[in-house]
Amino acid sequence: MSTTTFPRYASNAGVIDKATALLGDRLLHAREEVGEIALHVRREALVEAMTLLRDHLEYQQLMEIAGIDWPDRPERFEAVYCLLSVTRNHRLRVHVATNEADPIPSVTSIWPVAGWLEREVYDMYGVLFEGNADLRRILTDYGFKGHPQRKDFPLTGYVELRYSEEHKRVVYQPVRLAQDFRSFDFMSPWEGAEYILPGDEKAQPQQPGAPSPVKADEVKK
Repeated sequence: MSTTTFPRYASNAGVIDKATALLGDRLLHAREEVGEIALHVRREALVEAMTLLRDHLEYQQLMEIAGIDWPDRPERFEAVYCLLSVTRNHRLRVHVATNEADPIPSVTSIWPVAGWLEREVYDMYGVLFEGNADLRRILTDYGFKGHPQRKDFPLTGYVELRYSEEHKRVVYQPVRLAQDFRSFDFMSPWEGAEYILPGDEKAQPQQPGAPSPVKADEVKK
């Protein structure tokens, strides 16, 4: 039986130094956190930076593009590109910041799969990608208004769909909740709530029961 073990991913040692030397002023800053390396690059230099990472540091595959919303920042959105080096067995992230109006250059010329991934970030966050020839919604329907993953988007949404017997088709209508939003604490029912549960305020107070039996040691002799 072989006792040879292999690391899940290659070490991060030296990766930041190589990326810093390769990217130059295209790189804003780099950091290592929780075992992962993140490179923050200038938005306008994204395509050049990605091409260098692919051709010189062997990050051949774009695995995912994720969105982040930081409402308190001037450039509130980040697109996070997850890259994989198949030959070096290593992963890293590339972060690009933007706002609601300034588009991020599309990387579809490097990885065609980015077309679908950029559409997802656009649909969920409203981030624009310049150079994507088919920037349409991909997860919500075409009549949807707003972007669901923004932190200023209501959890209930603005409209809902239902089938109308009158019109014999699916129609939009404003969201109408059958009850107010309630917060549940998921406390075990055997522990007993420290507050009055809905409906309990109508319960009548319990009447005192029969007196407890006299204990043997309390009997007068």
